[in-house]
Amino acid sequence: MGMIKSVAKVLAAMIATAAVPAAAQAAKCGNDGGGFSAWVEAFKDEAAGRGISRSTLDKAFANVNYAKATIRADRGQKSFKLSLDQFMQKRGGKAIINRGKSLKKQNAALFERIEARYGVPAGPLLAIWGMETGFGGFLGKEHTLSAVATLAYDCRRSDYFTNQLYAALQLVQNGTLSTTARGAAHGEIGQTQFLPANVLKYGVDGDGNGRIDLVGSKADALASTANFLRGHGWSAGSGYQPGQGNFGALQGWNAASVYQRAIAIIGAEIDGD
Repeated sequence: MGMIKSVAKVLAAMIATAAVPAAAQAAKCGNDGGGFSAWVEAFKDEAAGRGISRSTLDKAFANVNYAKATIRADRGQKSFKLSLDQFMQKRGGKAIINRGKSLKKQNAALFERIEARYGVPAGPLLAIWGMETGFGGFLGKEHTLSAVATLAYDCRRSDYFTNQLYAALQLVQNGTLSTTARGAAHGEIGQTQFLPANVLKYGVDGDGNGRIDLVGSKADALASTANFLRGHGWSAGSGYQPGQGNFGALQGWNAASVYQRAIAIIGAEIDGD
C-alpha cells in the first residue's frame, strides 16, 4: 500500500508539473499595453489550435499593435447618456432626415429590392446608415484588427471581443476582410458598422457581384443591415416605433435606448409615417 501511495504521489506531481507550461502559455488579459505582445503570441497558438491557419495568423497580426485610441473610446462613451433631444441634436437628426429622404428617392430601386426580400423599409435603414457613418462619409480611421485584438486582450470585455477576434480572423481567412482595413474604434466594419461576428452571420451580397463588401458597396451594407434586423425578429408590415412589433429588432441593433428611439424617429420621418 505504501508503494502504491508513493507512485500515486509521483504521478500526481508529474501531471501538475506538465500542466504548468500549458497554463503559462494561455493568453492572459491585461489592463494596459505592457503584456499585449506576449498575449498576441499566446493567442496565435490558441487560434491555430482552433482552425485558423498559421499563414492567416501571421498575415493578420503582422501590423497589429495595442490600440490606445480604442481603449480611450471604450472608456469614454458618453453620448448614450444624453437625453433623446440632446442625442438627436448631437447626431444631426434633422440633417439625416433631410438627406435620407433624398437618398431614398435616388436609390428607390435598391430599397424596393431590399424591402421585397427582407421586409425592412428604407427609413430605418437610412437612419442607421446616416447615424453610423454619415451615409458612408466616414467609416473610421482605426486599424480594425488592432482594435479588435486590443479589446480581446483588455480585461473589461475580453470574452466578448475574443469571439469578435476569431470572427475577424475567419473573415481574413476567407478573403472578406483586408488586413489593412480601417474602421471604427471598436472594430466595426463598413458603412453601417458591423462587428466581425455580425459580418459572418448576417453579411450578404446585395449588389450581386459574388462577394460581400460592406465598405465599398452600399447595396451590400444596406442589405446586410436589413438581414440583421430580420434575424432579430423583424416582421414585414409591422410598425417599428416603441411598443410596436419591430421595435425589438431595433433594440438588437444597439443596446442604448436613446439610439433605438432615434432610429425609430428618424426612420419614420424618412418613410413619411
